[in-house]
Parts: sequence; structure tokens; C-alpha cells
Amino acid sequence: MTSVLYDSPGPKAKARNWIYSGIFVVLFGLVLWWALSLMGEKGQLDADKWSPFVTDSRVWTTYLIPGLMETLKAGALAMAIALPLGAVLGIGRLSDHAWVRAAVGAWVEFFRAIPVLMLMLFGNALMAPRFLDVPSDTRPFWAVVTGLVLYNSAVIAEIVRAGVLSLPRGQTDAAKAIGMRKGQTMTYVLIPQAVTAMLPALVSQLVVILKDTAIGGALLGFAELLSTNRQIAANYSNTIATLVVIALIYIVVNFALTTFASQLEGRLRKSQKGTGAVLGAEEIDDAVPGANTAAGA
Repeated sequence: MTSVLYDSPGPKAKARNWIYSGIFVVLFGLVLWWALSLMGEKGQLDADKWSPFVTDSRVWTTYLIPGLMETLKAGALAMAIALPLGAVLGIGRLSDHAWVRAAVGAWVEFFRAIPVLMLMLFGNALMAPRFLDVPSDTRPFWAVVTGLVLYNSAVIAEIVRAGVLSLPRGQTDAAKAIGMRKGQTMTYVLIPQAVTAMLPALVSQLVVILKDTAIGGALLGFAELLSTNRQIAANYSNTIATLVVIALIYIVVNFALTTFASQLEGRLRKSQKGTGAVLGAEEIDDAVPGANTAAGA
């Protein structure tokens, strides 16, 4: 039995896969055992290093939860701005007008080539009192959001462009055949279909946005989740335990994001399969105003 992408493994290949999987599990277990042994020798597995996360609620209410809220707030705002801006830039790169493609392309390539850290530092300097009236206590937050938006909107623009270009040429030809204009074709035909293809890459980029908020905490003093490690470790002397707990929080948050996106992708794919019904002239005219008029002309 074969599929489009690869031949299904036979008995020998399946046996080899089981052997390779077993070897990997054994090696992973040995590495984990070595790491835990080393931590035990250094006293990092002692109960007093981990008990504050269970016995002292202040670790959560004073440090971890407020830091997580700042991370989610900065990430959500950056996503809310970068997604539509990236979509507009991606569509602009597909414009029929050369000057639009050139201008948008220069913007995208410029900000995609600059490290997000430099953009955050630029945002922090731009928001100094002599440029913008931003309070000093909120300046790191807005600098982080600015850097994330500038960089990730450029990356999302390329994702949108690639998603639209991945669609069969016949989709555009069919839209032109019924008289759709370029904007109508993009809005009603190409973008809805491309969203499903783009979703995995978009979700990966959203996870990157959420994690990159930690850069602002490390260099700009932004009070996000990872930066709480310094305060907790200073009060409880448990740096390793704190980093492990913070890593688990990141895993849970990002897993929830990817799970939601996977469910959304499944619903989109299911809805796009449709019922096989064919739209008549009246339905097309209702969905896309002016389509039949243009076709008749």
C-alpha cells in the first residue's frame, strides 16, 4: 500500500522503526537519568527548592501569575496588530501595480532582515520622552510590542503571500471567468482557501511572538514571565527549579494555543469540503455584488 508522499513500510521497515524507536527511548532515558543525577549531586532536587511552588502562594500571586499576564498581554496585542498588518502587506506583495509591490517588498525585506532585539531597542529609544510621551514604566512594554509587530508582520506577510501562491492557478481563472475583480477574487476565493494552508505556519509564528516577549524582559526590564526568575531565585535560592516551572508554564500556554489552532484548522478543512452544491447565478450575485454584471459585459 502506498500514499502520495511515501511508500508504506513493509515488515522489515516496521521492525527497523521499532528498533530505532527503542534505541532513542533508551538514550533519552540515560540522558534524563544523567541530568537528574547531576542535579541531585548539586542539591537541586531537595524538597526545599521545589516546595515553595506548592506551599507558598506568594510565588504565584506575586511573581508568576503577574509575569504571565504581562507576557500574554504583550503577545496578544502584538498578534492582534501583526496579523492584519501582515495580511495587508502579503496581499500588497501580490498587487498588479509594480510600485505597490516594490514599496511593500522593500518594507517586508527590511524588517524581516533585522533581528527582533534591535527592533525592540529601536522602539525603546523611539519612545524616549523627547520623541513620544510614553511613561517610563510602560516604555518597555510598548518597545516589546513595537519590535514584535515590525518583525512578525513582515514574516506573516511572506506566509500570506506563499499561501496564496500555493493555490492552483485555476482558482483565479475561474473567478475571472465569472467576472470577479482582483479584490473580489482575493477576498472571496483565494484568501479563504489559503487560510487553511497558512494556519500551521501562522500558529508557529504566533508561538514565536509569545516566546520572544522574554527578550524584552532580559534586556529592557519588561516584567514578563521569564524575568520573574530573578526575583523568585533571589528570595528562595532555587534558580533551576524556577526555570523548570517557568518552562512548564510556557509549554502549557503554547500547547493550548496550538491545540486551539489545530481544532480551528480541522473545522476550516471540514467546512471547505462543502456539500458539493453549485452556486447559481443569483447566489453568485448575492455573494459577490457586480460579478454577473461584469461577466455579462
